[in-house]
Amino acid sequence: MRKELDDALCAKYPDIFKDRRANMRVTAMCWGFECGDGWYNIIDRACALIMNWHKNNELNRVHAPNSLDAPVMEIPVATQVKEKYGSLRFYYVGGDEYARGVIDMAEAMSAVTCEVCGKPGSINVDAAWYECRCPEHV
Repeated sequence: MRKELDDALCAKYPDIFKDRRANMRVTAMCWGFECGDGWYNIIDRACALIMNWHKNNELNRVHAPNSLDAPVMEIPVATQVKEKYGSLRFYYVGGDEYARGVIDMAEAMSAVTCEVCGKPGSINVDAAWYECRCPEHV
């Protein structure tokens, strides 16, 4: 992924990508987003959904009676975001069932989205390498 897009995701979601510049002994995020620009919107929307869920969860805890006994939703922290076998892999620690569902959906969406441009695509095998590409980028 281009540096501008990498920087934009990290700036927009600092809690999810807080280890982006950490040492390689701590996280694989030190290598950045290891996928094409075409999946930027998928990653962006997934992170937005997770952060909105967290924000609403916190507001409900503050404003709802007896909500302070409810568990606090932990924001997932990305440990690696990459392409593998033609689709997105988003590895993380923390989070809850909702975050897991959003990330599972993002990974599934990447399998039908061109990694290069973001248009509808499909997974193709070229010399044992899996890639999700639109007809233009096959």
